[in-house]
Amino acid sequence: MDIIKLERCGVSFYACPDSAWSGTAHGFSTRLGGVSPAPWDSLNLGVGRGDDPANVRENFRRFCGAVGADAGALVKNHQVHSGVIRPVTRADILPDSAQTGEFQADGLVTDQPGVCLTVFSGDCVPILLYDPARGCVAAAHAGWRGTALGIAVRAVEAMVRDYRCRPEHILAAIGPGIGPCCFETHSDVPDGLRSGLGADAEPFIHPLPREGKFSVDLKGANAKWLERAGLTPDHIAVCAACTACKLDVFWSHRVQGASRGSMAAVIQLL
Repeated sequence: MDIIKLERCGVSFYACPDSAWSGTAHGFSTRLGGVSPAPWDSLNLGVGRGDDPANVRENFRRFCGAVGADAGALVKNHQVHSGVIRPVTRADILPDSAQTGEFQADGLVTDQPGVCLTVFSGDCVPILLYDPARGCVAAAHAGWRGTALGIAVRAVEAMVRDYRCRPEHILAAIGPGIGPCCFETHSDVPDGLRSGLGADAEPFIHPLPREGKFSVDLKGANAKWLERAGLTPDHIAVCAACTACKLDVFWSHRVQGASRGSMAAVIQLL
């Protein structure tokens, strides 16, 4: 199962084209195809970055239209690098796509068709989950802290506990994020991953020649969490694109700091 780059109506995004995902509209945005001026050019989907809300509203209309989702049915969180997953319903749909989320959480889950789960990233790893047998979707934002906390597992646990999903039925798409080629860290990140994954973290931590520096593979670590949660490896798709390598396609917090736009990932049951 693969994640590939697509383009519709002038908007570039990544998605899993496998027919198993056909019960959803889903996608991971790039920075291409929107209306925002520099430094948010052009498909900025982040409300709190200084861009005009009218631009964000139009960008969501374009992005959601490209992936087949409903820009008038977004649900968002106030992301805080936690391990918290929030179950949501139609009552949680925001009245305006340019409105910010208020609940402090980093994951969303629902079994209600038409609810468009939305998470944001700018190097962190976005994760989309879908159980086609039960009709349930989840979205999670996994920075290194969320990865260390196992937010991917917590999303699966919420699907199993609250929506009667079975792990072996769940499909996962791990979207664009910073890769080990660019994610150079101090020991706090490896220590955090080891505290969560134990010995299973080691394949995703690589010491660098400079003392006290490491390269870390967050996507690989999240895939390992999902396997530990009971997903089969062939149900886990991982996007190879590194957000820090491709500044013509993505924004990178690590490279560009706060003066940038934000990507989003959405998933909606049809």
